[in-house]
Amino acid sequence: MWAVATAVFCAAPVWAQDGLSGPDAFAGIADEQARSVALFEEMGKVLTHPRCLNCHPVTGGPTQGDDMHPHSPPVVRGEADFGAAGMNCNVCHGTANMQLTSGSGSIPGHEPWSLAPVSMGWQGASLADICTQIKDPERNGGKSLEDLHEHNAHDGLVGWGWEPGEGRTPAPGSQELFGALTRAWIDTGAACPS
Repeated sequence: MWAVATAVFCAAPVWAQDGLSGPDAFAGIADEQARSVALFEEMGKVLTHPRCLNCHPVTGGPTQGDDMHPHSPPVVRGEADFGAAGMNCNVCHGTANMQLTSGSGSIPGHEPWSLAPVSMGWQGASLADICTQIKDPERNGGKSLEDLHEHNAHDGLVGWGWEPGEGRTPAPGSQELFGALTRAWIDTGAACPS
């Protein structure tokens, strides 16, 4: 009886955090390429979450909200992915999230606040296409796999996805866990789903 009660009342395993499993959850996959693909598919829960997709549009400007509706007020990307001249992102987006005076919701913020480059747009792309794209230095801002790990594990703007302010659902897991998944994916060959 005690063993059953313990199993029922134990917390989630340390490798699972808010819907995102850590690398240890995939250790039982013997084939390294299959394990690598499974790790990237787990990373895909973050990469395809609205916190990432809203700032990785394929065309036009950003989207916003969990439903990824067009940005309001309407904005354009601009030449440097930072908005149009005179209407740069930082006109509204400060260095940190800002609570609305109405008390309901917030304006997201981080220093710097900008869109991902056009070459890194992946709204509507398959997970296989996203994987191929983020591995390609021609389309990922010249990043090596090690640079990509650093970006996923430590970049503050990426980290904002887990601290998005009131009114937004955080990305699953944590940046630390996402970084660990990225490290394990790279270490198993950085294989892409087909």
